[in-house]
Amino acid sequence: MRRNRLILDGLITVILLVGLAMALPVSAQLAAQSILLRNVTLIDKSGETDTIVVNILIKDSKLDIITQDLIPIDEADESYDAAGGVVLGELVLGEPANFLILSGDPRKDISLLLDTKTHARFAIHKGDVVKNTFVGIIEETPAEKERAGQGWLAYAPPPLAVPLTYRDAERWNHFETKAISGLFTGGLVVDRQNWVDQDRQSEFQVGDLDEFSGGEVRGLRFGGVGTLNFDKPWVWTIFGATHAFDEGFDAIESDDYTLFDLRLDIPIWEKTSFSIGKQKEPISMERLMALGHGPQQERAAVSDALLPSRNVGVVMAGTLADDRMTLAGGAFNNWLDKDQPSSFSDNATQYVGRATWVPYLSDNESTLLHVGGGFRHSNSKEGFRTQVGPEFNQAPDFLATDFFLPKETMTYQGEASLRSGPFWLHGEYVRTDVDSREYSDPTLDGYHITASWILTGEVRPYNDRVGIFRPIPVARTVDQNGWGAWEISTRFSTMDMNEAPGSVMGAGAGEMDVWSLGVNWWLTPYMNFNVNYRYITLDRFAEEGDSHGFNTRFMLLLE
Repeated sequence: MRRNRLILDGLITVILLVGLAMALPVSAQLAAQSILLRNVTLIDKSGETDTIVVNILIKDSKLDIITQDLIPIDEADESYDAAGGVVLGELVLGEPANFLILSGDPRKDISLLLDTKTHARFAIHKGDVVKNTFVGIIEETPAEKERAGQGWLAYAPPPLAVPLTYRDAERWNHFETKAISGLFTGGLVVDRQNWVDQDRQSEFQVGDLDEFSGGEVRGLRFGGVGTLNFDKPWVWTIFGATHAFDEGFDAIESDDYTLFDLRLDIPIWEKTSFSIGKQKEPISMERLMALGHGPQQERAAVSDALLPSRNVGVVMAGTLADDRMTLAGGAFNNWLDKDQPSSFSDNATQYVGRATWVPYLSDNESTLLHVGGGFRHSNSKEGFRTQVGPEFNQAPDFLATDFFLPKETMTYQGEASLRSGPFWLHGEYVRTDVDSREYSDPTLDGYHITASWILTGEVRPYNDRVGIFRPIPVARTVDQNGWGAWEISTRFSTMDMNEAPGSVMGAGAGEMDVWSLGVNWWLTPYMNFNVNYRYITLDRFAEEGDSHGFNTRFMLLLE
């Protein structure tokens, strides 16, 4: 049986080469820069697994995306329906496309391999299309438009990996009525923290870190997303969690349950939306991206220290210049949230805005330069205090300020990103000026620089509606006999609170530097295992202390 299988594999390889050679003279090369093939069937040569239907996007002659999710036809110059045709060949992301698509499964009908001139419906050789008999897709069907969900309407993305097919009625966790539809989803994050070592100065500053080693449920999130079915559907989002993730700025010790998102997203014009409810403020790419989608486990210290996680308010956002620019602005007052003063006037009011621009995008869209900036003003009626850890969840606060009552605070934020294929370099600077004559108008600031490389070749997509990067599109998951997506990353971050009033010995809040290394393994788009290592230097109480450790994390998302 094994010998027969080896013979068949060899025959498939020979026929593939012969088929390409036979196809070359009978078809003119197509000149499209990008080609979308829908409803393509992948098979396992060993015959041990089921087939899977995917969509394949070829850009600049190279394999760009292989996914089960529906790819809109406007992503490509030309789109074709493969009608379930079966692929023969090697599919390697980032490499020139080189494969055949047959009209049927050669494992079931050997004649397909013996007469490839008849049965080869599509052939591409080293990125050049040499045969194509598929029917072109000119317009999406109503069902396809519904499945695609017309993209994500809101400015802020969902807090979990909700697929763009969240309107797909075929999903088991989907519900549908005449007035409302949606799906329920959830996520589990489990951590194991190990503090490797700390010196005497570090133990004096923050205590014995060995007490924070061990495992924990980092979070259990659950909720739903869907539409209110008007002529132009509104999107609703409800998400909560068993633990609050909002460590740092304006943090209040929470109980066992935290409501993260409760909002409505309403279309106004074609490229403009209005959002109301509890949501993310429109500032900082790192804050707007969902925590589990970044290359590192936790956000940089400055992002947690000076930028809030969620707030109650309204946001209006849209795009300009052929989607190369985004503008967003909002007003917020947290008086409806729990543990807050019951009166609107007793709560702090914030005005927040962000603008982004893509000044450079290569012809094949592989290389992209992004720049952006944001501003946040608060009247600070509830006072000001911030604290932050060393970018590990299981750790004490390494930096903290006293609580005090400034007249107002103004936060400035800038960001820049360069993506070139699987490589991504991103940096952000955040500064908060505090108007407080009593403490000589202190300034708190910091920045981080992050670099990541996707070893398996996937390219992190750019969301031009929001001006952020999307999750890694896993080209071949482990249940497709693939390796999933592998990413390595490094980050340097620094946070300076020396000008802020400190709580011990008049020494100020201090300054912290963190060097990080990380490895991400996405087995599927809904299952992730990762490891982060950090080396922390803390300058506080006239001492400089060093500590380091690593955290392993397993994340499972409900499809």
